Parts: sequence; structure tokens; C-alpha cells
Amino acid sequence: MTVDRLLPTPEAHDLLDLTRELATRELAGKVDDFEARGEFPREVLRTLGRAGLLGLPYAEADGGAAQPYEIYLQVLEILAGTWLGIAEAVSVHTLSCFPVAGFGSERQRKALPDMLGGELLGAYCLSEPQGGSDAANLTTRAVPDGDDWLVNGTKAWITHGGYADFYNLFVRTGGPGPKGISCLLADAGTPGLLPQARERLMGLRSSAPAQIVLEDARVPHDRLVGREGEGFAIAMQALDAGRLGIAACAVGLAQAATDYAVAYAREREQFGQPIGRFQGVGFMLADMATQVSAARALLLAAARLKDAGRPFSIEAAKAKLFATDVAMRVTTDAVQVLGGYGYSADHPVERWFREAKVLQIVEGTNQIQRMVIARSLTG
Repeated sequence: MTVDRLLPTPEAHDLLDLTRELATRELAGKVDDFEARGEFPREVLRTLGRAGLLGLPYAEADGGAAQPYEIYLQVLEILAGTWLGIAEAVSVHTLSCFPVAGFGSERQRKALPDMLGGELLGAYCLSEPQGGSDAANLTTRAVPDGDDWLVNGTKAWITHGGYADFYNLFVRTGGPGPKGISCLLADAGTPGLLPQARERLMGLRSSAPAQIVLEDARVPHDRLVGREGEGFAIAMQALDAGRLGIAACAVGLAQAATDYAVAYAREREQFGQPIGRFQGVGFMLADMATQVSAARALLLAAARLKDAGRPFSIEAAKAKLFATDVAMRVTTDAVQVLGGYGYSADHPVERWFREAKVLQIVEGTNQIQRMVIARSLTG
């Protein structure tokens, strides 16, 4: 099915057409193989980077495409409808470019064209084994040692871990709490930066994360991004935008599941007619389509606030919460529409069902989103 989109420019239409073409040509025929083997699709991401899709919301002067967030998120949505692992990788890479683009020194910013072009792949190292949601109390520590920072600790659930060319390390350089956290930019070849075996996941097997162990890792002092003690603020600003990326992935996944279930319900016959004509199935499809449209509207409303330079953090939390919950409900219902076939790996709804779950967890669990929204209401 074709989504009827209101886009601001003819160029935006062309960009989404290009994205659909790339999704058909470069993603659709590869996703099942990469997911089955659990192989990370580095070359596919490089192809998308060379097509200009890995730096869409960043300035042209830095090597980006200066696209509104509203358009970038719809690109993610289209990618997610074909291969969620790729869309999530694009979202995480875009997030990983934010610290240097927003706070980097002149010397650090020289790498931006290669970052935004996808030649250098990024990772965002905030979570730790003992604390994912409680990021303000992270324990990985960096201490000055001559011209370097000496870093020790472990980062967990790092997308692109072991494949990234650069790592944003959020580390403790001062006292307890958020004001003691700084951001360091580390190259993949940093001595003492040790990617571990990839996690074994329910879904997103082609994009499985890994722990990053830091054992006396030496990061040059001039790789501090922003000011010392500014790291937590950088991390939270990045996550506000990143939550919109995950919401867009959820909308794309839910749209794909809805489209597949509708197509199946039109063709599958029982009792002498297509099952979509039975009220029990038809109402389920109607609810799926309505929820996806509502999630997209909430996502784009938050994106337009961001594009207008207005506060959008709470709306991003709402969009992430609602869209990912919708993705879980819709993919569950898509499996139900297909019945036994929905439980078979011969149909993609089985994979989408497994993948939807992780979207309720990453970039801040949905329980955290509810806390953020509740606090904004109650002060």
C-alpha cells in the first residue's frame, strides 16, 4: 500500500522515491539472508552513505544534506518497512554523529564529511551492564594521564560494537551525578578499547550489539567533545532526537505488518470468501491501520517542533512511547491474521513480531518515557 504523505518540497518527494528504490534494490533481497546468518551488513550501510542517506539532518557544510527532521524520519520509516536492522543502524549512526556535529572542536569536525558520508561508522556508548536507564550514575571512569585520558569500565548493548570506526564514550571525569560526566571521541583502534562477542538476540540479528570493555584505554586529551562535565547534557540532547528515530522505525515496521496482513486477508479464503470480509478480521485490520496513522501523526508533529527550533523533548517521548507500543500491537495482530502461517518463518510477520519488542526497550524503555511525560505534567 502507498502512504499518502504531505511533503514540503518536490525534492522531498524525490528523496523518498530514492529511498524506496534503494530499499527495493539493495535491502529487500538481502534481509532474510543476513538475519538468518546474523551478519552485520556493513557494505549495505556504506552504499546508503554514498547515496547520501546517513547524514540527512546535518548541515551541507559538514557533508550532510540539510534535510528537515520531518523528512529524515520518513526515510527511516521506509527503510524500516523493508529491513529494521538497517533503519536502526542508520538511526544509531545519525545519533553517533551528533556530539561532534553539535559540540566538536574544529579539529574533531574535520572528520564529519566521512562520518556523515558513512565511510566512518559510529557507535554511541552510554549504557552499562549495571545501569541502562540510570545513565546519570554511570561508572566508566576517565582520569587524566599525561596527554591522554585513561579510561576503564564496560559499556553494554552498543550497536555497531566491534564494527564502528569511532565511539562516543560517555565517562565519569568528575564527581557523582550528571555533572561529573564527559564525552570522549575514541577511534576503533584505541589501545584498550576491546569489543566483546555480539549478543544473541530474539530479533535484529543482523545488527546485534556488543559490550565494549575499556581496560586502560588511552584517548588523547584533545578528543574531549565539548567541555568537561558537559557529557550528560550532550547525551540527553542526542537521545531526544534519537527517540524520534526509533519511533520512525516503529511506524515503518507497523506499516509493513499492516500492509502484509491486509494483502493476506484479501487473498486468503475461508468459508467461501476472503477472510478480510469477516468482521472479526476486518475490524482488526481497521484498528491496525488507524493506530499506524495515529503514530505517524504524533511522530511528525514532534519532528515539526524540532524543525521549528521549539522544545520537543516531551513530544519525542510521547512519540517513542506510542509508536513502539503500536508496533508491538500491530505485529502481534498481523501474526493473528495469518493464523498458523503467521508463526512460520516463511512469512515476514514472524520476524517483525520479534523485532517490534526491542523498540519498546532501546533509546529509553517505555517505562522511562512514561516517567518523563508524567513529570512534565506534575512538575
